[in-house]
Amino acid sequence: MKKSSSTNSNDRFVIIMAGGRGERFWPVSREKTPKQLIKLLGDSSFLQQAVARVTPLVPHENVFVITNEVQAPEVRKQLPKLPKENVVAEPVGRDTCAAVTLGAAIVGARSTTGVMAVLPADHVIPEEKKFQTVLGDCFDLASRGQAIVTIGIKPTEPATGYGYIHTGNELPTPPGAKKYKTAMFKAERFVEKPNYETALEYVNSGQYRWNAGMFIWSFVTVTNGLEAHQPEMAAACHRWFDAAKSPAKLAKVLAKEYPDIKKVSIDYALMEKAQNVVVADGSFAWDDLGSWNALAHHVKPDAEGNCAVADFLHVDAARNIIYDARSKDRRTPICVVGLRDSIIVQTDDATLVAHKSQSQKIKELVKKLSEDARLKKLV
Repeated sequence: MKKSSSTNSNDRFVIIMAGGRGERFWPVSREKTPKQLIKLLGDSSFLQQAVARVTPLVPHENVFVITNEVQAPEVRKQLPKLPKENVVAEPVGRDTCAAVTLGAAIVGARSTTGVMAVLPADHVIPEEKKFQTVLGDCFDLASRGQAIVTIGIKPTEPATGYGYIHTGNELPTPPGAKKYKTAMFKAERFVEKPNYETALEYVNSGQYRWNAGMFIWSFVTVTNGLEAHQPEMAAACHRWFDAAKSPAKLAKVLAKEYPDIKKVSIDYALMEKAQNVVVADGSFAWDDLGSWNALAHHVKPDAEGNCAVADFLHVDAARNIIYDARSKDRRTPICVVGLRDSIIVQTDDATLVAHKSQSQKIKELVKKLSEDARLKKLV
């Protein structure tokens, strides 16, 4: 089994979790091409951007994408530099702890001294160099001992849609390591999504970070954590470790075992219970782009606050989000009169009009579409 210095990029691995459905971005996102696979901002998808951000630190052959069987063909198509077997399809969704366990088994089968970063596929991180500096420091720290490292984002507003991490004392750079550019803190506790008043207190205190779901740990550390807090997951990890040397064998084992795996998030299963968590200060621009409303953070508004990615013309309209995803030869002007605080999205086969305050209900709309025999093809 391969063993090498964890300071070597060949002993670093990245697991990108890309199985989400992204229903809030309907009608642009669909079941086969969810949020992480669409080109919403720029010329590449969020997944392609996620891979491009890490490959300066980790070779392509050490980047793995965990997705589902419906999306796997498109993932492989979008990432031709990744070996085909590096795209691993879960037979069914079982939340993030199962995906982390599977990723650990895959990494361990290649290197028991490996250090792995587990990252979401659909985040917006425009400051790539700053992100790479933080991730590099996290890799180094995770390789030196038993630390579970998570990247916490400095809050820019009292957001109630994120979990928070209460940070303790700043930690010194480990002996023998070059001084980190990233501040590291002891994690005191993880907090569920707070109400507005509590979130405001957190932001004003300066002692909290957003939980962005980015984790870095060694294979040994994460398996030890699973053994201590999730013994059933640890046992599954050992079984999958033995199968992971053969993609065909792994697929067969997962098809048999995965449906019976407990559905639980890695935050609840491990992070909230572990005592060895370190928070790396994510001092870079970040957005998880959770709904159409968030597009306004990344598109320059006109004088009335309308954010348009479209051929857009209006009279007395303000603070709207307009997005045209139609093919170029089918695009026509989108004209609006007197509309405020709304979302308009046009694709080749569907149109969405919603009030910004109701954007979270788009998931309910998608459910209705899926239940209608005439319209389920749009899901």
